[in-house]
Amino acid sequence: MIPILNRAVVLGTARSGQAAAALLERNGVDVVMAGRELGNDADLSLLDEADVLIKSPGVPRDNPLVAAARVPIWSEVELGYRLLPNPILGVTGTNGKTTTTEWLGAMFHAAGRPAAVAGNVGHALSAVQAPPDAWVVCELSSFQLEDVHEFRPRDAVLVNLEPDHLDRHGSFEAYREAKLRIFENQTEEDTAVVPVGFGPIPGAARRVEFSADDEVPAEPGLPGRHNRENAAAATAAARAAGLQDEAIAEALRSFPGVVHRLELVAEIDRVRFVNDSKATNTAAARRALAAFDVPLHVILGGSRKGESFDELAGDLFGRGDAYLIGETADEIAGALDRADVRYERCGDLPTAVAAAAAAASPGEIVLLSPACASYDQFEDFEHRGEEFRRLVQNLSG
Repeated sequence: MIPILNRAVVLGTARSGQAAAALLERNGVDVVMAGRELGNDADLSLLDEADVLIKSPGVPRDNPLVAAARVPIWSEVELGYRLLPNPILGVTGTNGKTTTTEWLGAMFHAAGRPAAVAGNVGHALSAVQAPPDAWVVCELSSFQLEDVHEFRPRDAVLVNLEPDHLDRHGSFEAYREAKLRIFENQTEEDTAVVPVGFGPIPGAARRVEFSADDEVPAEPGLPGRHNRENAAAATAAARAAGLQDEAIAEALRSFPGVVHRLELVAEIDRVRFVNDSKATNTAAARRALAAFDVPLHVILGGSRKGESFDELAGDLFGRGDAYLIGETADEIAGALDRADVRYERCGDLPTAVAAAAAAASPGEIVLLSPACASYDQFEDFEHRGEEFRRLVQNLSG
């Protein structure tokens, strides 16, 4: 339940912070905004008389205001959950959560059921303004889930769980714990959708398992075994929400996918250029490699997240060449040397696109699937993907 709030500090002034502030103000709460960049000289008096601190997902827990707070600390999704009347279908996981979330939104729309899509990508949960009976399909990151308290989705989906964001969480165990908080407040009236064979989860929800080998109402239109896994997860969650197989089948066939995720940007002289900028970890990049059965020219590299590149390098052996960019280039080069994979050090994305395009033959693919975050050279993965698209369009004249 929502306590009586008179004053709230919102830490982080980007999309989710602005949405949180607007929702609080609509509910008569006095709001103080603070930038996430506050350092050791932060004005701790901002917390005076505050009833709650709303922390944007990009703000780490060692931020001075967070460390000094003696009031409850909520994520923006906790706030949205407490103030919005809508039933929530939450989706988390390491990879595939955006695709699964958007696919579920398409299933609701195919069924003629009111629904909104929100969360980690797109609209913040607090920004949703929909009829009370409209479901909200909400993509949830580990950063958002680490500060929930009463958040209870009617249905909750874990697509998969693999090491990621170790630079922020410190260990896979801490990352796993944050992800599984999606289930912790669920009751016997709720549904938890998890991969087949996944271990114990918190909460008391009815458990439904899925796998890429499940029978689904229609074969999905997106390529790759990982997308069949996403389709199976979405189907299980949609059925739990009461959607009929006819609508699920329509969405499985017609859903076009999401931008920056195995997105075909162009085909030039029978060479396909595929934007997978959302592959910000090695597991996502490995899924991208597995989605194709033709020679690849893969652009890899970016900012560090604490992962090993050895398994990715092994998957690339015999599949094609790599073109390295960003601050992780040396680490990736070492893994590629050990796996005997050819590569070229390019430094930046324009050089890599030009080199890969020059080397690719008809029938082959130039694939941006960096396996790294983007913050060394770009604002975010969207910025990186848009730059890739621009560079490819320039190639085509």
